[in-house]
Amino acid sequence: MDLLNTLVDKGLRRELPTRDEALAVLATSDDDLLDVVAAAGKVRRHWFGRRVKLNYLVNLKSGLCPEDCSYCSQRLGSKADILTYTWLKPEEAAKAAAAGLAGGAKRVCLVASGRGPTDRDVDRVSRTIEAIKDAHEDVEVCACLGLLSEGQAERLRAAGADAYNHNLNTSEATYGDITTTHTYADRVDTVRKAHAAGLSACSGLIAGMGESDEDLVDVVFALRALDPDSVPVNFLIPFEGTPLAEEWNLTPQHCLRILAMVRFVCPDVEVRIAGGREVHLRSLQPLALHLANSIFLGDYLTSEGQAGKADLEMIADAGFEVEGAGEATLPEHRVRGDRSQDGGCGSGTGASCAASASSTTSTPSARTAGGPRPDLVAVRRRGAGTDLAPNA
Repeated sequence: MDLLNTLVDKGLRRELPTRDEALAVLATSDDDLLDVVAAAGKVRRHWFGRRVKLNYLVNLKSGLCPEDCSYCSQRLGSKADILTYTWLKPEEAAKAAAAGLAGGAKRVCLVASGRGPTDRDVDRVSRTIEAIKDAHEDVEVCACLGLLSEGQAERLRAAGADAYNHNLNTSEATYGDITTTHTYADRVDTVRKAHAAGLSACSGLIAGMGESDEDLVDVVFALRALDPDSVPVNFLIPFEGTPLAEEWNLTPQHCLRILAMVRFVCPDVEVRIAGGREVHLRSLQPLALHLANSIFLGDYLTSEGQAGKADLEMIADAGFEVEGAGEATLPEHRVRGDRSQDGGCGSGTGASCAASASSTTSTPSARTAGGPRPDLVAVRRRGAGTDLAPNA
């Protein structure tokens, strides 16, 4: 297929595909799916070999969020029957992190619900980072605390944080339909604050919220313009008790096409399969490893994931290997800061690329979902905030 040959060539050169090429990936048929996976897999292996980076989530504070993000079980007004608790003590968070590290995780992601941290919250998280790094010197720590105020990213960096996560989630055009208590521009501003403070920026999306394929391309092009080091791809977990509980729009095949499109647009970044992979990829999860080079190990913030042991077996059975603590995740040119990309927006200055990505009128996606599977959505009842052992 000429399209796939072109995309592989561009991916190996770090060249931005055209918008039409990205949309064409999402429009490919199921008959062509393995060809799409194989093509994107060439790009993935070129930049990342067969390594899979493991990440582990620690939910520092669960539920009771004042924001109204429709996809979130912790949102204002959520009726989802999730765990709710206030801030874990630094030693409790460090203990939770240790379980993930023992399972092979290289990065710990510290997450707290809320609009954004107060200065007191930053102090609390800083003590938690120090407690984790005192026990595990080589661990990467990523904080995800919401919208950042001036100076907070610098304080987290000084405390030892390596990265900051704040997802764009969906296209700028549809963001107001998902969240009303803050704006898309607020999210972009926080990613830029993290970058400016010297933190590795982590920013991604959520697929399956009723968006069109055009919206998916919009947000991925916008992410390329922001130039994060990590792009988590979440698939909506339709929690009962949230406004999007009835949104079952994804098939395993379309999830793979989405991951392939992200890989072609962001060829040399850490593409992470995040929340919802078990719900929507299901038995096709091993194929996704040919597209993404990073996953979360074990459970998520408020939902249970695949058993940690099963994650490790899946990686080995698919012919991949867990990335070691001493191995660099990113290609050398990104580590040394040489991010310029021919014809693309990877330098982090490409606001025009994001603008052009949102210029096309959105049309509904032609994909057909396989039907609701609420039986696959399991609320987390173990790990952080409980007396039960975590899944790692």
